[in-house]
Amino acid sequence: MELTPGALHGLRVIDLTTVIMGPFATATLADMGADVIKVESLDGDMSRDIGSRRHDGMSALTLNLQRNKRSIAIDLASEEGREILDDLVRNADVLVTNLRPRSRQKLGITYERLSENNPGLILCTAQAYGSETVFRDYPAYDDIVQAASGAAKLTELIDGEPRYAPYVIADKVVGLYIVIAVLAAAMEKNHTGLGQEVDVPMVDAMIGFNLVEHFGGHTFAPAEGNFGWARVLTPERVPHQTADGWICIMPYSAKNWNDFFTVAGCGDLVNNPRYASVNDRHTHMGELLSAIREAVPSRTTQEWLTMCEAHGIPASDLLDLAHAHENPYVLDQELITKREHPTEGEYYATRTPFAMSRTPISFSRHAPLLGEDTFTILEELGYSADRVHALADTSVVRATSPQGTSS
Repeated sequence: MELTPGALHGLRVIDLTTVIMGPFATATLADMGADVIKVESLDGDMSRDIGSRRHDGMSALTLNLQRNKRSIAIDLASEEGREILDDLVRNADVLVTNLRPRSRQKLGITYERLSENNPGLILCTAQAYGSETVFRDYPAYDDIVQAASGAAKLTELIDGEPRYAPYVIADKVVGLYIVIAVLAAAMEKNHTGLGQEVDVPMVDAMIGFNLVEHFGGHTFAPAEGNFGWARVLTPERVPHQTADGWICIMPYSAKNWNDFFTVAGCGDLVNNPRYASVNDRHTHMGELLSAIREAVPSRTTQEWLTMCEAHGIPASDLLDLAHAHENPYVLDQELITKREHPTEGEYYATRTPFAMSRTPISFSRHAPLLGEDTFTILEELGYSADRVHALADTSVVRATSPQGTSS
């Protein structure tokens, strides 16, 4: 079956990012049809060798974060390598990089220089702090950003102990901001033909993200109430243990709460004026969740799910992500599908989780080996076969065949 071109068909993106944040963003663009060229060092993106893998350079992270992309491996420390990057950028719409400003400057990756040869270029930079600040070259990974953006300290309001989220939330949230920023700049380019410089600092993005619900009374000057959204900052906000497992039950409306308390046999809490308004319930959420905790051990998880469904009360059992590929909903939505990689064998592939009726999200190619597309990409730029071989022989580029042999 012929693939329908994606919504971003015709958009060429140079992906000069590493690890998770940038590759996650560019994989999302690739899923929507952009031609994403992954520019790697001769050793490859470090994430190629992080975690589980069957062969060196093809980790589990790589299989999903580099899907739908083409890989070219270049020694950007060499003058010839930087010339190749210039040629790539000259024919591109977008360059995304998470190199810090000092490193970008050293490689000549500045908007002023690149836009001279390509006025339509969108240069999207993303590092820990704003490119124009005194902190611009500070190194930072997800834990640092969680700390610097206030995310790690929010749990201190719950139980007195700051901690990090058990996933790289900053990398993934900022990755989505990168996608939004690139799409906005591409939309504007459609009207003017001009590119622009876009900076997506991780700490900036996460401070705004964290304050959406938590700024609360501190939104006003002077403050008109407490900082933090009480509903989510209570120690009782945890899954509850049933007779045979765990469940999340989250009554929200007054009717939800009254129906739950009626079924649970908590008559004294039905129509209790202490919890009359939504603001009252958020303020006293710890008490309400404690009441749920005391009630749910009397029934099984499925019994509670059936009861909640009958009364329109939001509820869910707990998905074990290690077995997500066996979950009926995940399978029905094709959120995870089994695929066959040419060199890595069978694996589970995730997808960008939204649907588009005319330009659907598609899977067009497996994650490439390091430098698998070097020859093809350089030939597209007008390089002769002899010149490409010479570049490979002098280690300016690395080319790998789809079967895994290098030159």
